[in-house]
Amino acid sequence: MRLTRAATSTLLLASTCRANDPLTPDKLEADIKMQELQHVLWNLNKIANDNGGTRAFGTPGYTASVDFVLERAQTRFGKHFNTYLQPFNHTFEQTKSVSVEGPKGETVFVASPQYNPGTPLPGGLTASLLNTPVDDATGSMCFESQWAGIDATGKLALIKRGTCAVVDKVKFAKAKGAIGVLIYNQEPGTDFAVPTLGEANIGLLVPVGIIPLEVASAWIPRLAAGQDLKATLLVDAIVETRESWNIISETKTGDPNKVIMVGAHLDSVQEGPGINDDGSGTAAILEIMGSVKQYDGYPHRIRFGWWGAEESGLIGSLFYTNNLSELETDKIKYYFNFDMIGSPNPMFGISQYINSGIGPELLADYLESKGKNVTYAEFDGRSDYAGFVELGIPTAGLFTGDGAPWDPCYHQACDNLDNINWEAFTVNAKAAARAVGVLANSLVGVPPRQRSKPLLRGRDARADSVRRRKALGEYARDKKKVTV
Repeated sequence: MRLTRAATSTLLLASTCRANDPLTPDKLEADIKMQELQHVLWNLNKIANDNGGTRAFGTPGYTASVDFVLERAQTRFGKHFNTYLQPFNHTFEQTKSVSVEGPKGETVFVASPQYNPGTPLPGGLTASLLNTPVDDATGSMCFESQWAGIDATGKLALIKRGTCAVVDKVKFAKAKGAIGVLIYNQEPGTDFAVPTLGEANIGLLVPVGIIPLEVASAWIPRLAAGQDLKATLLVDAIVETRESWNIISETKTGDPNKVIMVGAHLDSVQEGPGINDDGSGTAAILEIMGSVKQYDGYPHRIRFGWWGAEESGLIGSLFYTNNLSELETDKIKYYFNFDMIGSPNPMFGISQYINSGIGPELLADYLESKGKNVTYAEFDGRSDYAGFVELGIPTAGLFTGDGAPWDPCYHQACDNLDNINWEAFTVNAKAAARAVGVLANSLVGVPPRQRSKPLLRGRDARADSVRRRKALGEYARDKKKVTV
């Protein structure tokens, strides 16, 4: 088609206007549409449905999620952003199946801790139960002295949970000859916090099952009466190293020494599609990115991060922050974290800490202008902000609550498209977009980076920081739950 001179001039004028269209908070907010957020989550939900119901680290569902984000960042938006994959390796663990058969052949509810070693297949381990003493004051079977005189050789040790780590009880049981351990919960019911046996203990432990208090309470009197009760524990588990990736994408314009960064984790838990946790954060920053590409004239760079293996203990984001040089760390002037911002019965939560500066205020002002009651919380180390806070980078975040009453489908298969409060999700995404728009143009109210350990320098400081961030990852992984 041949264009007339007038038509060509019109197109050039339109192109020039678009190129010089300045980014403002109002424009970013207006560009966030519920329909587009829904479209992103529909795609993430489909990815999970096509890949065994999950988008977890180490699974095809996560790889497909990475491809989905890259298709936008690199293909559609590639003219405006520099995007790269940051690979890292982590131990993938999965209990493919776990079961306990009681003395009468009954099926017993059982949960598997993370990094649980497998039993022989297909039959599992069948052995006599060994009841162990209960000490609610100092913790049952937490100390070597509590195992004095106990011979667990060839038995399944029955141990009450509580006080010390499950892994400590398992180590003592193995040392006494147990071939497996059944830990019974200290509280009634089957709403268990799932413990981790720890990546460092791979190959050093015996298989474990976590069973209800009520089940053990029925067995214990019979064992005390001298009955020989046998049970079967079967654990079909995978433990192997797998590669994963963070996605980092940054605007090509703006001062490279003054970066505003936003992040959300891209992976789900193995139990479900993770549409609220954290498809909601993923979709919000993807839509903010789609808005930013339309504008120009902002003085600061905007960087987007989609983190891998968050559900395994903040692995991707800690890998990113652990590998930032001091110079690169100083360039990040602010970090926003969005993890679960569409819970079906939402609170409107803002995460902050002593060095958060203006970020929480920006988020709160918008939410309150829309009639929302804002709840403030200190960072607790359970999401991807942890590494940034540890580096002293000013940080804030949005959240709408995990677990009942806010999100009864937290970390479950029902965290799907029906698990989103669309109005709350949209309002939070708009609040996030406005905050990014403000800081992309001005750093007024942003405090300087706070060096956390001023007396430590060089290699000692780096080693101490890495140790602390690794501990944060272990803490985050310990907080995961399983519910029936």
